[in-house]
Amino acid sequence: MVKHAGGALLPMLEIDRSSGVPIGHQLASGIRNLILHGELAPGQRLPSSRTLSRDQRVSRTTAVGVYEQLAAEGLIISKIGAGAFVSDALETLYVGKRDTADRPEPDSRTPARLDRLARSASERYFSRLPHPTHSRAFVTGTPDLDSFPVAQWARLTARHWRQDRSEILGYPQPGGLPRLREAIAQHLRANRGVTCEASEVFVFNGAQDAFNWIGNTLLDPGDAVWFENPGAIGARNSLISAGARPIPVPVDDEGMSVAAGLERAPDFRLAFVTPSHQHPLGVTMSMERRFELLMAAERAGAWIVEDDYDGEFYYSGRPPPTLRSVDTTGRVIYVGTFSKSLFPALRLGFVVAPPSVVDVFDRLAGATSQGTATNQQAVLASFIEEGHFAAHIRRMRKLYQERQTALIEAADEHLAGLMEVKRAESGIQTVGYLAPGFDEVEVARRAESVEVIGTPISRFCLEPIGISALALGFSTCSRRDSLWGVKCLRTILEGMAREVRG
Repeated sequence: MVKHAGGALLPMLEIDRSSGVPIGHQLASGIRNLILHGELAPGQRLPSSRTLSRDQRVSRTTAVGVYEQLAAEGLIISKIGAGAFVSDALETLYVGKRDTADRPEPDSRTPARLDRLARSASERYFSRLPHPTHSRAFVTGTPDLDSFPVAQWARLTARHWRQDRSEILGYPQPGGLPRLREAIAQHLRANRGVTCEASEVFVFNGAQDAFNWIGNTLLDPGDAVWFENPGAIGARNSLISAGARPIPVPVDDEGMSVAAGLERAPDFRLAFVTPSHQHPLGVTMSMERRFELLMAAERAGAWIVEDDYDGEFYYSGRPPPTLRSVDTTGRVIYVGTFSKSLFPALRLGFVVAPPSVVDVFDRLAGATSQGTATNQQAVLASFIEEGHFAAHIRRMRKLYQERQTALIEAADEHLAGLMEVKRAESGIQTVGYLAPGFDEVEVARRAESVEVIGTPISRFCLEPIGISALALGFSTCSRRDSLWGVKCLRTILEGMAREVRG
């Protein structure tokens, strides 16, 4: 139905009066779409608000409000004594009414152009692992959220919000809240063997943000970067986006093979490693291999990024040493996160910079960093200072050890001859090695259909490594869930074995 409205011809716009969306919003959206799609041309007169209200069966107040909203958006202009008109400024946007023969077809329009680096990086990105909330077993990379002391965190948060407004509502400091930087430094000195000062600690919006910043600060396009193969997907994507030339370096029982790295790219600019708990295979880098890596980096003038993503959780009595704690070359950039130790939504990570680059990092942070939400930093600082963080880590270490034991016991009983689940010395996940003949991708696909998550090791690889295995998280699994998940895997594997036998 079309009516003449003392201006442009407007169709009867569709308004759903049973919807929760206000009628004025629906009407404004309809007229906005007519303008942006060229049905109403620049300079074209619109119906008066009185006519609009009558024809669209809305109140006059609603019609006036619609025009005021569209005027505020710059889509229409009002001329005293003349009425409302589509803005002439839209002429340059090629949304005005045109002869259809002159308008290019939608699929022939020029696509958005990415610069060379972005195009190159996007082609090499690896899909990040999902973090499903509905799965009952073996999700990786997620702490047990039910065990987090929410009440304690809420009390600290409430106390923070009662402080002076200039402290809680102002701009965050680029390098991080001084209290939090000091708290992190003290914790690392006491618990991870990392000798550092608060001035060397820089706070970021999670480890991923830190990797982005490191790549953009230290790498030039085309620089060779050693990556563990298999290795961490998110960090790899971040450094690739900065122009890194990824060099896959194999991992053995002692960690990254430095000899293989030197053979493939002796001129490397940076090496990315997870020495305390290799991601995803779980091995701890040997001391000999650590010194080999430090010497190789010093000779090449390269940096080493140490990702200590879940090193807080260790089960053999003594914590695995950090690479930074034995570094005498000043080449190691230590990266930590609170996503695994506390909760992912906190989005707080940090970098401990080598002393030689602290001044540079300070200047760059001051010039380019937007900082991290002050309230989260302040609450976390109190959480650490008052001993709650250390207490939480101790509780979770005990819980995760019990849960890993439950997984290993269930696997030993029900998966013998089908999958061997290794015991991890640290971290919140382990690896299940499939018996010969099983396709890890197919096993994972069938497992996901029954809400069991087993991530194929090939997902983490830059190049094939010749093993068939699944990464299995145990941090969120109760004993019952682990047993259920293991039995599901047994059913899947036995079914696949029968299919092979015919």
